[in-house]
Amino acid sequence: MNPISQIVRATRPLYRKLSTSAPVAAAKPIPTTGMCFELNDEQQALQDLARKFTKEEIIPVAAQYDKTGEYPWPIVKKAWEVGLMNGHIPEHCGGLNMGVFDGCLVAEELAYGCTGIMTAMEASGLGQTPVIIAGNKEQQKKYLGRLIEEPLVAAYGVTEPGAGSDVAGIKTRAEKKGDEWILNGQKMWITNGGVANWYFVLARTNPDPKCPASKAFTGFIVEREWAGVTPGRKEQNMGQRASDTRGITFEDVRIPKENVLIGEGAGFKIAMGAFDKTRPPVGAGATGLARRALYEATKYSLERKTFGVPIAQHQAVAFMLADMAIGVETARLAWQKAAWLVDHGQKNTVLASVAKSHASDVANKAATDAVQIFGGNGFNTEYPVEKLMRDAKIYQIYEGTSQIQRLIISRELLTEAKQSAA
Repeated sequence: MNPISQIVRATRPLYRKLSTSAPVAAAKPIPTTGMCFELNDEQQALQDLARKFTKEEIIPVAAQYDKTGEYPWPIVKKAWEVGLMNGHIPEHCGGLNMGVFDGCLVAEELAYGCTGIMTAMEASGLGQTPVIIAGNKEQQKKYLGRLIEEPLVAAYGVTEPGAGSDVAGIKTRAEKKGDEWILNGQKMWITNGGVANWYFVLARTNPDPKCPASKAFTGFIVEREWAGVTPGRKEQNMGQRASDTRGITFEDVRIPKENVLIGEGAGFKIAMGAFDKTRPPVGAGATGLARRALYEATKYSLERKTFGVPIAQHQAVAFMLADMAIGVETARLAWQKAAWLVDHGQKNTVLASVAKSHASDVANKAATDAVQIFGGNGFNTEYPVEKLMRDAKIYQIYEGTSQIQRLIISRELLTEAKQSAA
């Protein structure tokens, strides 16, 4: 048994205590000030496990997977084995019923090693979330339980060639015929598109163009092996190359009525509700990348000398490192609050967008500044910061662009202002 397996087997009973419905009781005294920035014993054990896994299993092979673009099945299977996959799945399906906060702890650590590999793993969580929040127990047992029984992954199928941030513009359609739905259309930029066992798919079921988005779409669970489901070629992306991104074509796919989530017309609400739980982990991943950039830049600045001294002693470089540290700390606080809110049953839509957009910008700036500190070496593939810079960009695009996050935030602000003035 490898050491990581020993750790998870020893601590698994602790993880079983984690729940999204109530705060976890910590062994250490909890301050009575109303604020606590300390992880409890269970969370610390989980973070330590993820950190050890990243150091031993991800960092040594991250560059290789970046070069080949292969899907990291060996790492995914090891992560599944030790309990770093599927943490949010309910206990009645065999999962740990972990909260968003605890999942974010894992995401930040994995992203420190490689955000492409982390995205390959985290995207399965995105695909699961609609089933977790809206599936009935039979649907959950069948599809979430399947992921517990063997190392399989899921995917989230919403984006289309002409509808990314504009979810209401989705053209994939499903028509009801008897006890089945017939699905036709095309999705694009689907992470895990070619390797998933099943997909959450959002499709228009009301053909009336005047029908509001809140009633026009339905969410389905679609199996990869069903007739008419055809993943396209793997896209060759600028960064996060270990992630499997593809288009998927659905041609007369027959979906049984029991694979509808909640009911007809509930899809848009489900899809948007999932983001409240999945955007904080994206922010955590971006924070992990920024933290890695800070580490690599700091280490290099102490080794590289100019004018007879390490470049870290030059104020221009030292201030860049300080700004990177400021970004990492504030990005982490943002995802922590957003995750804490949703775990405690409070609305976190604005703060989920704050966490996602802020951490995405921090990751891009930190990676860019790390390349600058490395100078010419930073522009070379033999050094790690070049990959960080390529990997960082997608954080400002997927799961809602940084501009969409600002639109969400501003709309909420204006709504609150109008209500206060009324």
